[in-house]
Amino acid sequence: MARIGFVGLGNMGGPMARNLLRAGHELAVFDLSAEAMAHVPGARQTGSAAEAARGAEFVLTMLPAGQHVREAWIGAGGMADACAGDAVLIDCSTIDVATSREVATASGRAMLDAPVSGGVMGAEAGTLTFMVGGPDAAFARAEPVLAAMGRTIVHCGASGAGQAAKACNNMLLAISMIGTCEAFVLAERLGLSHQALFDVASKSSGQCWALTTYCPVPGPVPGSPANRDYRPGFAAALMAKDVGLAQQAAGETGAQTPLGAQALALYQRFVGDGNGGVDFSGIIRMLRGSKTETDG
Repeated sequence: MARIGFVGLGNMGGPMARNLLRAGHELAVFDLSAEAMAHVPGARQTGSAAEAARGAEFVLTMLPAGQHVREAWIGAGGMADACAGDAVLIDCSTIDVATSREVATASGRAMLDAPVSGGVMGAEAGTLTFMVGGPDAAFARAEPVLAAMGRTIVHCGASGAGQAAKACNNMLLAISMIGTCEAFVLAERLGLSHQALFDVASKSSGQCWALTTYCPVPGPVPGSPANRDYRPGFAAALMAKDVGLAQQAAGETGAQTPLGAQALALYQRFVGDGNGGVDFSGIIRMLRGSKTETDG
């Protein structure tokens, strides 16, 4: 079993760290919140990110944004300098591609960008998908560690490729969720039941993950957040962040993504109305034109 340092124990990082412990790994953790560290019983709590990294064979971060990743690894946080020369560095945060590549280069170590898909439920169940960028040898070493937290681990290419895959995937998810919501809104206006539309579309050309796994109306998919008053899940604020990263990348590369741009505008509006902590599938309420209309 491996010696692992883990920094960032929020809604995603906490359950990921607990799964590493369940797999038998030795874990040192750090978070600015003492309460968050207490929610990973069995891990050694440390006083700094650098201390968590020191002596570890693998060091993972799960942080909110690019500036936090840069500061932790190559800034005053000192993690890269604290790591052993042969340690594998793994950043599971979702950040922009340019910052990911910058940090990997500046770290002077073997570093992987490994953002995840699957939300809090996937983190708790250990069924996340990891999209990984970085050197082949580092990926081969890290794959068994990632397997303790996820079901699907894909090596997407060189440094930054994992972040690129995450940006593309979540832009597609945002677009497909909005389309799915619009279809249900239209069905409601036409007097078609949720179940009838689901039964047809889930077996026809309109089938997609947003419908069959994460259905935005209660009933057809009992495990979807729609059945829990849209408690996340994957919060709308995080979806807005991710689609914003995709649009940033589109602007930098000259890619034409008009549906992605429209999806970002809609999620920004939804979040701006005070729904940042609502599951991203809850945008159906805004598309109905009323915050208070029932889910029918």
